[in-house]
Amino acid sequence: MRLKKKTSIYIEDELWERFKVRASAKGVEASSLLEELIKEELADQVSKALEELAGPEDYQLDFDPVKPREPVSPLIREMRDERADSLP
Repeated sequence: MRLKKKTSIYIEDELWERFKVRASAKGVEASSLLEELIKEELADQVSKALEELAGPEDYQLDFDPVKPREPVSPLIREMRDERADSLP
């Protein structure tokens, strides 16, 4: 378990009440939802920094599918075909 830090923040009363209602509707405590939002904000900053380093280009992977060396069992083949059909 990670250590937690108790802190105080100042938020408008009405905004905090609406936030607590939203957290309750999601079935989580307000502090958990706030923590999740902070993590998302920090992740966005990391993504933006990486984007600045890598540039705005959109990279795509290009590869040739690997063919099995030996025949696979009918069950494995069926499972692979189902998985392939579910991919976008």
